[in-house]
Amino acid sequence: MRYLPLTPEDRQSMLATIGAQSVDDLFIDVPEEARLNGPIHGLPMHAGEMAVEAHMKALARKNHAAGDMPFFLGAGAYRHHVPASVDHIIQRGEFLTAYTPYQPEIAQGTLQTLFEFQTQVARLFGVDVANASMYDGSTACWEAITMARRITKRGKAILSSGLHPHYVSVAKTMARFTKDDLSYAAPTLEAATDGQSLLEQIDDETSCVVVQYPDILGRIGDLSAIADKAHQHKALLVAVVTEPVALGAIKSPGEMDADIVVGEGQSIGVGLQFGGPYVGLFGCKQKYVRQMPGRLCGETVDAEGKRGFVLTLSTREQHIRREKATSNICTNSGLCALAFSAHMTLLGEKGLRELAMLNHKMAVQAADRLSKIDGVTLMNDSFFNEFTLILDKDSRPIIRALADQRILGGVSLGRLYPEETGLAHGLLVAVTETGTEAELEAFATALEGALS
Repeated sequence: MRYLPLTPEDRQSMLATIGAQSVDDLFIDVPEEARLNGPIHGLPMHAGEMAVEAHMKALARKNHAAGDMPFFLGAGAYRHHVPASVDHIIQRGEFLTAYTPYQPEIAQGTLQTLFEFQTQVARLFGVDVANASMYDGSTACWEAITMARRITKRGKAILSSGLHPHYVSVAKTMARFTKDDLSYAAPTLEAATDGQSLLEQIDDETSCVVVQYPDILGRIGDLSAIADKAHQHKALLVAVVTEPVALGAIKSPGEMDADIVVGEGQSIGVGLQFGGPYVGLFGCKQKYVRQMPGRLCGETVDAEGKRGFVLTLSTREQHIRREKATSNICTNSGLCALAFSAHMTLLGEKGLRELAMLNHKMAVQAADRLSKIDGVTLMNDSFFNEFTLILDKDSRPIIRALADQRILGGVSLGRLYPEETGLAHGLLVAVTETGTEAELEAFATALEGALS
């Protein structure tokens, strides 16, 4: 099909229809300082193909893969080993080219993989039902908040200070349009979670309480009391899991009576990939299933009595009347969900528990070694594979100094919370099964030097 550009008259007609004076009016929500008003600074206006290729290759050589150096980054995206068989499975033609099943019953293979994925997520989260995945953890978190509003008919959500600040940012962005009232304060460098503070805030106007588990600082709290207090006020508990491998070692949120459990599935089957694409996980109690966004694949039998799969529930605006949709961003990340499911199948329950314990063991070794360094204090001695160190200096220049030595030594809390000066000395360190004792020793030695 040829592309036929619009005439100036066509454009003016379209703008008049929507009530805009110019194309620039369509970008009014973008801050003026963020708009590009001319050529990108530093880029040539044109170059030959070979010259462009050479330039781009030179830029690419500046990148480093996570496995190229000691790697202790986390904060919601984790380096785990992904078996080669996962990549082999997802690159099969029937999976790689599969798209949203708009005529679902003829896509039995796609439906079955999504059904298996849902089963795995529901068991992992300890809930009754899970959907066929979402974009990522942050948007899944927001979808949980809006789902709670639909259920409770209230618009006040209490966000734990331990919730990832990027998730908080997404929620605040979306709440501008829904007018939800979000109660949130940044965390403090303390070993205890903010559970008591959350209990004191819950009232009859609360729609939900959103708690990350383990939280952004690596702390693990018991959610049972928060669930009880929320239910007393007819509010919901939303648990957010950014590191699903942790659930191989600690109690699931569903076991603590969480109503909705969401999270990021990147840790299982999906590489870091420069930040995406990732896969959002979403599960809830059975009684709330009709308010759940996304789609739900179910098992049935066909006319001949054979096992078959159907699209049981689909609340996406492309499938039903727009005004009846629970969301317009609730597509599923099909290929990443398949990678998650393939990896989870290869692990099995026993393998997941062994992987989780290996992560914890490596993290304990790292915490013990690093906390012996002068100028370093271990904030929380109860964690899974991620913990917070308090340095006697601002952690941001320390991290940059380590990076100059080709060591990615964690995430500075000053980077995550640039406005909170009290967090600048915090350093978030993640250790997975991919780390080695030699890398840990290199990190410790470099950190000692940077702090001296």
